[in-house]
Amino acid sequence: MRKQGFFLAAAVAAALSATCLPVQAQDIGIGLIVPLSPPGDPTGGQLIRRGAEMGIDAVNNAGGVLGGRKFKLYVEDSQGKPEAGVAAYRRLVSEDKVVFVPGFFHSSVAIAANEVAKDMGVPTMSLQASAAEITSKHYETAFRTHAVDQVRVATFMELIKKKGFKRISMIAETTDYGIGIADETIAQAKKVGGLEVQKIAFDRSVTDLTPQLLQVKAFKPDLVINIGVGQPCDLIIDQATTIGLLPNTPMIVSYDAPARPQFWKLHEKNGAGIYFIAYYSPKTPLSDIGKSFAAAYTEKYKEDPVYGALNGYGAIQIIAQAINAAKSTDSKALIKTLETGTFKSWPDAPVTFPRAEGVYWHNWVPPVLILHYTKPMQDWKDAEVEVQYSAPAAK
Repeated sequence: MRKQGFFLAAAVAAALSATCLPVQAQDIGIGLIVPLSPPGDPTGGQLIRRGAEMGIDAVNNAGGVLGGRKFKLYVEDSQGKPEAGVAAYRRLVSEDKVVFVPGFFHSSVAIAANEVAKDMGVPTMSLQASAAEITSKHYETAFRTHAVDQVRVATFMELIKKKGFKRISMIAETTDYGIGIADETIAQAKKVGGLEVQKIAFDRSVTDLTPQLLQVKAFKPDLVINIGVGQPCDLIIDQATTIGLLPNTPMIVSYDAPARPQFWKLHEKNGAGIYFIAYYSPKTPLSDIGKSFAAAYTEKYKEDPVYGALNGYGAIQIIAQAINAAKSTDSKALIKTLETGTFKSWPDAPVTFPRAEGVYWHNWVPPVLILHYTKPMQDWKDAEVEVQYSAPAAK
């Protein structure tokens, strides 16, 4: 009995010792859900991941949060599939015990994950997913630092008015992203007036878009809006060239893929003349946080950072600031702090997440630009800025 009592006492003492470790020794888990394999956009996911990993290192090297606790990053591949994103969110929250889940390149993944997050309680932050539904449902757990469909399309309209385009053709993937942008474009075109709009939809799994592009060509548009993401975006450019639609007809890519280093490797002969949406250019002022990151990124990767990397880094910085301000990793405390606080990220502008109306709920929107490659192999930093549009103030 004495021997059993001794071992029991020792076990209890060991357990108490473990539970009484200084709180500083306990890592804080941060989840990251991004596409790292097809049918998602793995390059987009990898850029966000690079920024997030460097953000984790920066926070930890600066002493961590809450008096010395370190961040630990758990990365999940969404593959661009809603079901994979949902499973990833559940694992991160249930098994890895993360306190926040940023990432989300694809709108369909963000929308699906948010339906689970509203019940499980751990907040998400969409970094490059623009569908209105991500924030328009006003879920307590849903945050975003990215342009919404309405702002992206308003930027399209500025270019259309500037250039005097009248016939607009959209070729859009049948995802939440593609459908949302196409529908919003039709709605805003009606308000502008005097525009004829064609909408051609495609499943992103297809490998030949020639039939759809021939319909576009037959419409004789003044502008083609390429609403494909990842491989379909590149396929549209190449097959539009094959049928003679490019370069005769201007084309705008609906996101910032042409700013990536591999764009000219893929489109050396047919990339000139392309317009594209961007959320950052080197002409955009950076905060001290942004400048420090840009210098470190360039040194590490031998290329300038683009928006995805900047936003990945910025998200980690915002989360760290929120945890310190809340003095807690409790989800409700973090949500309240994000709603009421002002944060610093990569842009030289304050970042806030107000309980605003409509799609601007919990949403900080960067300025949206349209850049234009005016010559072959042009450095994206030298692309012509055709439009710069800022979202209206949130109400």
